[in-house]
Amino acid sequence: METVWFWLVAAMIAMYVIFDGFDLGAGIVHLFAARTDDERRLVLRSIGPVWDGNEVWLIAGGGTLYFAFPTLYASSFSGFYLPLMMVLWLLVLRGISIEFRNHFSNPVWTPFWDVVFSGSSLLLTVLFGIALGNVVRGVALNADGWFFAPLWTDFRIAPRPGILDWYTIPVGVAALFALAQHGALWLAVKTDGPVQQRSRAIVALSWWGTVLMAAVVTTLTWSVQPQVAESLSNRPLGWAFPILTVIGAVGIKAFSSRGNDVRAFLSSCVFLIAMLTSAAFGIYPYVLPSVTDPVLALTVHNAATTEYGLRVGLAWWIPGMILVSVYFLYTYRSFAGKVRLDGEGH
Repeated sequence: METVWFWLVAAMIAMYVIFDGFDLGAGIVHLFAARTDDERRLVLRSIGPVWDGNEVWLIAGGGTLYFAFPTLYASSFSGFYLPLMMVLWLLVLRGISIEFRNHFSNPVWTPFWDVVFSGSSLLLTVLFGIALGNVVRGVALNADGWFFAPLWTDFRIAPRPGILDWYTIPVGVAALFALAQHGALWLAVKTDGPVQQRSRAIVALSWWGTVLMAAVVTTLTWSVQPQVAESLSNRPLGWAFPILTVIGAVGIKAFSSRGNDVRAFLSSCVFLIAMLTSAAFGIYPYVLPSVTDPVLALTVHNAATTEYGLRVGLAWWIPGMILVSVYFLYTYRSFAGKVRLDGEGH
């Protein structure tokens, strides 16, 4: 049952990256894909009806993590206190930048919130990538399952790792390229004219950065986390996830070159899901590895709640996720098609 919940949490995080990832990416490329005020309104309108709903997956994923793995939740939210506060404030800034932008027609006010929107989206993406790098690398857990990670120490992995080091920073950069590409693909799907053309150009450039950084991070991960090699050795079916990553990357290049933006975007979804699934598969059964002693690591077994609680929780989780899925299906069908500037809104 612990394994089931491990993959449910991983799936919810993947859904967050897919859905909120494209509007984070749209924010990253906002100042480059759109040049005029109308074009920037068009970018905001492409995510306006869905961006806050996309964050449901973050809240639901956090709630599921708290329920299924309370020890992990308590340990990580204490040890990562500083970066979590940074994430919280960036989420706030990003939200208010979208809503405040059009409150006044002023040559200073509007560009200021455009910069805040783009900057907060970029920093959030990098921090989320760095967070994933910390989970894969591991932290300095003690015998009680607690740790504290400063923002940085000496940029080495052990014995006193910080949030930032020579491994987690490249993971953050890889996340930046991947979500910038994801967001640009979304804009290519949802817009026409100059914004679509610039978005396609951004995809063409960011694809190379994404592939390069994915290769770098994969190589570094094999040297940083020995559990990855052990997982693939013991469960060869796990090679399907890296293969899907390659297929997704090739699909992005092939379809975007032909101007098939929808299939290129779907290929980006496959790429991101496969990358995240590869990471989850690689560290299993760990949920938070230890860089000091593998025996001290938090696993799906010692971090999970009781068997009875997990079974009862599953009975509630399933109908809850059905409702969320129906909501998302209705929302995205309602706002399907290209965005226009006519009518009210951003």
